[in-house]
Amino acid sequence: MKKNPYVTFVTLLGALLTGAAAVWCLAAPGSFADFVEFPRHEHFVHDLGAFQLGLAVSLLLALVWADGLATALGGFLVANAAHTVNHVGDLDLGGRDSDPWLIGALAVLTASALVVRLRQLGWVVGEVSAAASPALAPFVRQKTVQLTTYRRDGRSGASPVSVAVDGDRAFVRSFEKSLKTRRLRRDPRAVIAPSTGRGHVTGPGVPARMRLLHGEEDRYAARLLRAKHPFLHGVAVPLTHRLARGKTGRTVHFELVPVSADVAAATPVRQ
Repeated sequence: MKKNPYVTFVTLLGALLTGAAAVWCLAAPGSFADFVEFPRHEHFVHDLGAFQLGLAVSLLLALVWADGLATALGGFLVANAAHTVNHVGDLDLGGRDSDPWLIGALAVLTASALVVRLRQLGWVVGEVSAAASPALAPFVRQKTVQLTTYRRDGRSGASPVSVAVDGDRAFVRSFEKSLKTRRLRRDPRAVIAPSTGRGHVTGPGVPARMRLLHGEEDRYAARLLRAKHPFLHGVAVPLTHRLARGKTGRTVHFELVPVSADVAAATPVRQ
């Protein structure tokens, strides 16, 4: 679902204001206590900062993570980690020696629960679309696929890429001067298979036909990849492509449509 700009603005504003208050509480608790005009108690103000920090992180994650449980666990983890640090640093102000261990144990349990949840999600934290094609159903929450394309002499070349499914098609991203882009301009045949980030194939491959996108279609594919992989394709990959544009050329997107093996074999190849 597309986010409303007003809701995004208010959420971001709340995160920034809460985050600023959290840093203020943690870095200068006396100054914050004077500002809000209640009696100073350094440790309690530190804890207030920890909980505000967790709330700020929850708001920020809610803008990019689609899963509510993972978002809540992420914010709770940050709050408890900061709370643990507070109790370690403020032991001279009071409390029990066991407090940091108990609170820290809760932070560790929260971290492990978050990892389990992310594994359930296939490490995909963004929004995904349903697959209208049975062949693409296994790739809806697949983080990485091995994309196989074909050289002029018929030999294959493969590389791991991110994929975003959209009904009966999917999208992948590359750059203009990559080998796979050059191959696909001549030969639209391809095979995708689920894989690890390093390209180790973990499931059966699906024959497909690829098409280079332009204009609004290109921008639409970029939005879907960014929605599914908010950090990777919202920040890291675009920044990398921009910094290396002189060598790699512009960013390009391809539409991928599953086909039968017979159709793939009959697809004409540009000589």
